[in-house]
Amino acid sequence: MRKFFIAAITTAMLTATAAIAQIPQNYYSSLKGKKGAELKTAVHNIIKNATVLKYGSGSGRTWEGFYTTDRLDDGQVVDRYSNDKRYFGNKGQAVSGMNIEHSFPKSWWGGSENQAYKDLYNLMPSEQKINSAKSNYPMGKVNNASTDNGCTKVGTGSNGYKLWEPADKWKGDFARGYMYMATAYQDFTWSGTQALQILQQGDYPTLREWAYTLYIEWAKTDGVDQTEVERNNEVYKIQGNRNPFVDFPNLMEYIWGDSIDYAFDPENTVTTSDYTDNPDVPTEETIYQATFTSETGSFTAKNISEPYSGFEVWTRDTKYGWKGTGYANNRAYAAEATLTSPEIDLTGFSEATLTFNHAINFCKSPESTFSVEVICDGTTNTLDGITWPAGNNWTFIDSGEISLNSYAGKKISIVFHYKSNDSEAGTWEIKRITITGKRTTTGIDGTTADCTPDMQKPYKAYTADGQRIASPKDYKGIMIIVQDGKTWKVMNR
Repeated sequence: MRKFFIAAITTAMLTATAAIAQIPQNYYSSLKGKKGAELKTAVHNIIKNATVLKYGSGSGRTWEGFYTTDRLDDGQVVDRYSNDKRYFGNKGQAVSGMNIEHSFPKSWWGGSENQAYKDLYNLMPSEQKINSAKSNYPMGKVNNASTDNGCTKVGTGSNGYKLWEPADKWKGDFARGYMYMATAYQDFTWSGTQALQILQQGDYPTLREWAYTLYIEWAKTDGVDQTEVERNNEVYKIQGNRNPFVDFPNLMEYIWGDSIDYAFDPENTVTTSDYTDNPDVPTEETIYQATFTSETGSFTAKNISEPYSGFEVWTRDTKYGWKGTGYANNRAYAAEATLTSPEIDLTGFSEATLTFNHAINFCKSPESTFSVEVICDGTTNTLDGITWPAGNNWTFIDSGEISLNSYAGKKISIVFHYKSNDSEAGTWEIKRITITGKRTTTGIDGTTADCTPDMQKPYKAYTADGQRIASPKDYKGIMIIVQDGKTWKVMNR
């Protein structure tokens, strides 16, 4: 018989009282019992009216709203489109070098400066150049980037569309923002090529299938965090409406996803408060990050063999980042060199992931010529699962997510290992690197309690990020159990 280990037991206060701090009582009560298209329209009726600020800078305008919704404690602007650091001046004053960016461009509904044009859920501070580059393109997965500032990419997707793609740490935020816009303004008439690539006319589903499928995936991967919760609360204070896809991270599944045949119940479902405030649930954070066009990242370059004295295989360039090559004097040389990161501490992390952005030219088989390695406990191992460039152009691509889970809890260094010979000396350029991880601050194994859910009676089960579990008895790991207005977090083994 499978055992359920209880990690946290509360009454309905977990899904009700904790959430009331954010969600007004009965705000979502009209959603109960609805599903699919009917549920989406019910959500629309709750959020469609907002008391929006006037557009622009000054008192009672957008930049005054940003001062509250997108300002860190030190006065820095939260820019979801770039890694640049800028700071607010006086309240209501526009920040130099930044625009008010529309995620849904006004051209998508014909240009009218209506409520959607001024809606803070659709507006974010953005660095000017990337704002201009992303134009009025839809959001999606970029395969070939023409612009990449280290946070936002603009280019072409596999569907042939011109798209923009946010950084991994913001993908869920923007996905939930797009879901909000497609619901709050589902009665709009969409116009223009870019709008109709992502939207279709009518109340349901409004988002095209390729779009909502991708956004659900992004929203699952990048769950709601405290920054997003706080912004939702602050915008609500200004406009009087909320983003329900932040409040209920599994609502998207009932509207577009795997639970459209199930009736939604806002009183007995997982809310963001159930797990953003719970220290037992793993949260993702950036462990190490460097953009090599502007910094060395404290990486150390070391020649193992060089063509001649004084030749440096690895050098750093402010345009292309770290560059490794054995080519000089119009010929290829045999060379070998390593580029090694500082020690990266994964202590306390249960999961870790490496990503980097690189380009390779003049190399027929990059995956068999170059390697990425991990040094841990005095041992060097080669990493697998890397997406390598073709080796015949200067196009930068992402490495893909490379698991470092086997090194979680340890201290490591990342090594980029370059090799060449007298007949072929490719060039390897690495523009940036990011290592993220998930940590669990307290364990739950072996924790028990006197009061447990009765698994013989009807209940609902969800993953920690709010996804409904179809077969709880077969599921292994942390589950949220909702039964008779009470909520438990359990470990199912």
